[in-house]
Amino acid sequence: MTTTPDTWEPVEPTLSVRQVLALERVLAGEPEVVAGASQLDRAVRWVHVAEAADVGVMLSGGEMVLTTGVLLAGDEGAQADYIQSLHRAEAAAVVLGLGRAFPATPDVMRRAAERCGLPMVVLHRPFPFAELTEEVQARLVRRKFAAVSLSEAVRTALTGLITAGAPLQHLLDEVAQHSGCPVVVTNLAHRVLATAGERPAVDDVLRDWERIARQAGGSEGDGWIRAELAGRGERWGRITLCGYRGDTATGRLLADRAAEALVLHRMLGGTSAHTWEEQSAQGLLTDLVSGVVPARQLLPRARAAGLPVNRRTFVPLVVRDGETPQLDRVLRMLGLSGIVAELADGAVAVLLSLARDQDAPALTAHFVARLRTESGSSKAVVAAADACTGWDDVPAGLREAQHVADAVADSSAVLDLPAVVRLKDVHLRGLIRLLRDDPHVQSFAERELDGLLCATGDDLLAVLRTYLASGRNKSRTAQLHHVSRPALYRRLEAIQARLGVDLDDFEQAASVHIALLAHDAQQG
Repeated sequence: MTTTPDTWEPVEPTLSVRQVLALERVLAGEPEVVAGASQLDRAVRWVHVAEAADVGVMLSGGEMVLTTGVLLAGDEGAQADYIQSLHRAEAAAVVLGLGRAFPATPDVMRRAAERCGLPMVVLHRPFPFAELTEEVQARLVRRKFAAVSLSEAVRTALTGLITAGAPLQHLLDEVAQHSGCPVVVTNLAHRVLATAGERPAVDDVLRDWERIARQAGGSEGDGWIRAELAGRGERWGRITLCGYRGDTATGRLLADRAAEALVLHRMLGGTSAHTWEEQSAQGLLTDLVSGVVPARQLLPRARAAGLPVNRRTFVPLVVRDGETPQLDRVLRMLGLSGIVAELADGAVAVLLSLARDQDAPALTAHFVARLRTESGSSKAVVAAADACTGWDDVPAGLREAQHVADAVADSSAVLDLPAVVRLKDVHLRGLIRLLRDDPHVQSFAERELDGLLCATGDDLLAVLRTYLASGRNKSRTAQLHHVSRPALYRRLEAIQARLGVDLDDFEQAASVHIALLAHDAQQG
């Protein structure tokens, strides 16, 4: 259960010098910026009224200092030292009220402030500093309280999701809703593991992710707020709020709360950064295979996941009796670029990304040979589609490889197939797999096998399947079904009677065989 509002507005940014000067009470004092005009967007952490010449030693940075300069009048050296002291203390600005001490702007202070880039403002009309201090500090306190409240709301919501056993994506969706911007989780190599936020905004971020990753250690002033993912002395990733519109301090609170939740989620769920990588690859390959999302829209995700996509040749593979970690290991051993993920039916998809001048068939064969060597078994079946030189052809290639793998799984002659099986190697069985969902093919299969499909309690369909698969070899069929030849003859006669066909006639036998292949493909 979450209490997140439907539309979250980020906390209003911390007051800047420019915003303070725009307050109604300040405008009544007729403020004039006489130095440091380019630095008016500095954040004001606090407002401090001080007349002491050595005020800098009492500051901690970010203060707007208000003064009448009564202790500085007539001493130009003290005036210059005063500005230098504020600069060293990293004050946000200095506001000088003109009056008895300084009827006009002191030129020494103005020049010193301009040299060190410190905003200096003079007030031409008498102004009660207490009113400005009260208003600004009340506003700052309200903002700080709002930021802390937001931080606690996020922590409560994320903790509730973790307690309920929610997946990683739900946590990131919650963070994105609170922050109002795309959220990206990466590993130490800056590869994207997961994202959240409005899809168009996320795609815009991922489209330029290579540049963004190179600048990962840059300033957070542009709304890119980052927090490290680490636990038990190990740093293993990073979460980034991309283009957060609120103030940096609030963004850091949000990012820190999110990082805490992700680390806790990983520890309690027994997952790892590698597991998140697998989930990311699985989501990408599943979307490619399904075709629900156009391939062009998935290109930013593939690039951000670390898959080379520019001027590449892609080889779609589907492996049966293979394991994802094992396939990942073989890719690394051979120095090949690619992504690996388990598909919904238990098969494992592999998408190789090769340079245009590399020999795709040879490298694919080498990959399969090493896979079998590493697994210590020749049982792994690797189905491949023809290499794709365009990204838009990858979804169809993956689906073709999946069809070939399914056809091989149905075949009783796997050992006679090459190491890398392609559509041409599965012949009629492969064609039937591709056409199995066609309504005409379904009607044909039901019509041809109707006499057997309606029967229950006997094994005539299994006998027919073996008889046709063995090339109508009666001796072999009898042996495989552990029956005598006379018993087999009686069953074949029953099959022919029910179907109304003569299995000794090649064309009729072929028609029944095709129908049986289609039926098995539809069922399996």
